[in-house]
Amino acid sequence: MAPQALIVVLSLASDEQTARQAVQRGASDYLVKGHVDGHWLPRALRYLIERQATHDELRSSEARFRAMSDASPLGIFVSDAQGGCIYTNAAYHKISGLSFDETLGTRWSRAIHPDDRQRVLAEWGEAVRGLAPFQTEFRFLQYDQSIVWTRVNSGAMSDGMAPHGRVETVEDITERKTAEFVLQAAEDRLFEERERAQVTLNSIGDAVLCTDLAGNVSYLNLVAEAMTGWSYQEALGRPLAEVFRIIDGNTRAPAASPAERAIRLNRTVELAADCLLVRRDGFESAIEDSAAPIHNRDGRVAGAVLVFHDVSESRAMALKMAHLAQHDFLTGLPNRVLLTERLAQAIGLAQRRHKQVALVFLDLDYFKNINDSLGHAIGDQVLQSAAARLTAAVRASDTVCRQGGDEFVILLAEIEQPLDAALVAEKLLEAFAVPHLIGKHELHVTLSIGISVYPDDGSNVDNVLQNADTAMYHAKASGRNNYQFFRSDMNTRAVRRQFLESGLRRALKQGEFRLHYQP
Repeated sequence: MAPQALIVVLSLASDEQTARQAVQRGASDYLVKGHVDGHWLPRALRYLIERQATHDELRSSEARFRAMSDASPLGIFVSDAQGGCIYTNAAYHKISGLSFDETLGTRWSRAIHPDDRQRVLAEWGEAVRGLAPFQTEFRFLQYDQSIVWTRVNSGAMSDGMAPHGRVETVEDITERKTAEFVLQAAEDRLFEERERAQVTLNSIGDAVLCTDLAGNVSYLNLVAEAMTGWSYQEALGRPLAEVFRIIDGNTRAPAASPAERAIRLNRTVELAADCLLVRRDGFESAIEDSAAPIHNRDGRVAGAVLVFHDVSESRAMALKMAHLAQHDFLTGLPNRVLLTERLAQAIGLAQRRHKQVALVFLDLDYFKNINDSLGHAIGDQVLQSAAARLTAAVRASDTVCRQGGDEFVILLAEIEQPLDAALVAEKLLEAFAVPHLIGKHELHVTLSIGISVYPDDGSNVDNVLQNADTAMYHAKASGRNNYQFFRSDMNTRAVRRQFLESGLRRALKQGEFRLHYQP
């Protein structure tokens, strides 16, 4: 402990060594007698008292500095002009894993992780040469191989003329770095997931479009770009109705937004049938679509996703298949399937409105001769020509059907009286009086026409159709090129003829015929 009394040693000039030893043992100072004058003692005492006070203040200041330094969470490393350590605080010892004795006289770079050393020393060298402040982040490697991430700030100490050392503050940023690494890893995973999702969305054949809660576009994939005509950058933030413009294929009116419905109902919804997507350039395509709400992590609706694809080809194919199922391939006329449907509808409508329906059954006279003599190709052209003439001779509301072979049927819906059907039959006979020009051939084809009228000649589809067929055969038996209305006695004769034909076939099959005379 420092003495409180002032101790001064007086020595002879020749015994200065003894005086110095006394100072080392606690004396405040020493004076050599040979230099003493009359005013020496008061001045010497005053000087020594002031010097002792200064020394005590320095010791107290140093103690306060050490206390504050050791209380600081920042590590402190002070080096002299040669870079050797002259002071470190407690925080530095904890961060570096080195004691004061281990750091004294060494350089601050001693604890740097080998993998960081080259980079850090290069940055340090530039700062020292330029007398500039130095700041960087790197790792300390402790004796037990523990790694501590640090942030170091360094500045030069100068007396105004030349630097005589540097001070480094060292902050332990391990927790922050760990959090950064965790966050970076999460961001990397999120980026990878987004990239995978983006590749997936751009690889699938469906268009994908997303909106926010306000109905503005927030995403669309490459297929959606192609189908809407909008690029991602152009569409971003625009109202959905501007980018995804859909109309009713039948009424041409704007269709309801499926995204708005999905958000409002908070469930998956389907696009209305027969909707068309109008591309940015006006091109229209049939689409099928579904929309589902997008939820945030709290479960609240945050937007909607639409998934849609072009069904123009499949819809056109479906329409074509439906057309082929109900129409004759050669002539394009409705076939017997469609005729049966329309006849049933016409009978139902006539029943409610108290109207009549006529069925005109036609057969091309001598058509078989044309087929056999000129071939099926010419025969097919005759059938096409006949179909065109039949269609031109009736109303647009009437149905012209090819029943099969050389037979046609015309449905006359809502006639006032049977005479209306007779007028149509006469018009048809007149139209077929003109020969058909097929290649170099002028081919004359006439008609055998049978007519049945609902409700007089039948109360249902089968009866009306069968009776018209019966009347047609009666017209053919009556010399062809004429028309006949069905009469009830026609069925009697038809039944009798059918009975006779069946009996003859059975007798022939069973060998019941006997030849009695052969001229």
